[in-house]
Amino acid sequence: MTAMDDRPLDTRALLNEIEGHLLLAAAHEEARTAAARFTARLDWLTSGQREDAERHFEAEYLALARGSWQRTAERAAQLRSEYEQAYRGLRSRLLACCLLGGALLLAAGLTSLTWAGAWWDR
Repeated sequence: MTAMDDRPLDTRALLNEIEGHLLLAAAHEEARTAAARFTARLDWLTSGQREDAERHFEAEYLALARGSWQRTAERAAQLRSEYEQAYRGLRSRLLACCLLGGALLLAAGLTSLTWAGAWWDR
């Protein structure tokens, strides 16, 4: 459990939203920087063509980033589901082992009491 899990739900949601906006702003800045770097090598472009190429490059960059984020989120959901299922299985096996251990301890205690009673009756 992380420190963020200890916070109220609305605070976590707000922090997640802020983080999302910051990630999106960073992605836009990366896209603009990459577009400018790409068009800088094309010195034969006019300023209008350069702006148009940068816009298209930025849009494509952001589309690729969005697709990557979506695939990452889907995989995270799959892994979460798999881990939750494994956790439930482990928890049920642990409970079964604890119940079996308790039953064995109870049986051993009753058996020892029975033998102790039979020994004292001699």
